[in-house]
Amino acid sequence: MLLNTEDFRCRARKHLPRFVFDYIEGAADDGHCLRRNLGDLAAMALTPRVLRDTTAVDTSIEVFGRRWALPFGIAPTGLNGLVRPRGDGLLATAASRRGIPFALSTASNMRLEDVRAAAPESVQWMQLYVMHRDMAGQIVERAARAKYEALILTVDVPVSGNREADLRNGFRIPFKPTAKLAWDVITHPRWSMRMLPGGAPEFANLTATGGKAGSANMQAALLSRAMDRSLVWETLAWLRGLWQGPLLLKGILHPDDARLALDHGVDGLIVSNHGGRQNDASPSAISALPRVVAAINGRIPVFMDGGIRRGGDIAKALALGATAAFVGRPALYGLAANGAEGAEAVIGLLAAELVRSMTLLGATSASALPGALESTNSSLACSQAWTAVSLPHFV
Repeated sequence: MLLNTEDFRCRARKHLPRFVFDYIEGAADDGHCLRRNLGDLAAMALTPRVLRDTTAVDTSIEVFGRRWALPFGIAPTGLNGLVRPRGDGLLATAASRRGIPFALSTASNMRLEDVRAAAPESVQWMQLYVMHRDMAGQIVERAARAKYEALILTVDVPVSGNREADLRNGFRIPFKPTAKLAWDVITHPRWSMRMLPGGAPEFANLTATGGKAGSANMQAALLSRAMDRSLVWETLAWLRGLWQGPLLLKGILHPDDARLALDHGVDGLIVSNHGGRQNDASPSAISALPRVVAAINGRIPVFMDGGIRRGGDIAKALALGATAAFVGRPALYGLAANGAEGAEAVIGLLAAELVRSMTLLGATSASALPGALESTNSSLACSQAWTAVSLPHFV
């Protein structure tokens, strides 16, 4: 019986070859940042209010003029086609069925136009990596034509994090067969049979046409996050010339960067440390969230991702001022377990847990959750204070 995201994680681990599961689970260096994401959320406490009428609990929110049924969405994740063929489209479909947004990664294995067509009425956002500006410009223009509703520029990848599990597994593009990899694949026959018709997935958005998805060097560059390291705040003007809709920055942790984003006309922020996959010394997303929210002071929406495993975690993010949260790995666990239905089941579990948490807290809407933030566990409070006071130049 699959009762929570950890159950789906165990099912995914059983279904997927090790090199695929390790890619999903992988973190930078020793995994401290990933564990902080999880641990700081677990350490945070919310104080219930009682004897309130919770007959009706409204989980819906409005973002950029669109109504979401729930205050969370599916975060952009790359190489979903390794989890399931056409995995990007399956995730978009699951999100659409539950009335929440889906963010498509530049590193998707389906063309952005095809993913949009898979769920044409849903809220879909496009995430952008900038390796080469001409190619990035083409992706932005295609996303605009396909009617993606917001553009997310990921800003925490000037260089790829040190993901040692992938290095040990020989995970690279183009894939190079080894005895270890062959055994990994052979011992997971159901996954292998699903993958066989389409072959190894490619990064489908690296050409403007539907042909071969870019050179092997270009594919490898995207896998290794070999980005344009000359991007600076002034570069946002170039993006603004290509994109007229909401523009968000993903990977913000410092309040001064939040203020700079306001100065440069950004429409939203995602507080994120890339799921612990980039800088192992970064603070957890949930501990960085309050200072970013304070710096923004309600002028633009602030979202967060990193460590969300329960509906109660979403409630904690909202209580700290997030407009909504984004979920990455749990959606992939569901996708691995049972395709679109598995991803939808994970969304449903998180939704049910969120409603239960809100009811127990006495909060009947997302906007009422900050009222539960009357006390937090001292370990998280101390962690936030130590980070803010002891390392002002680095966080």
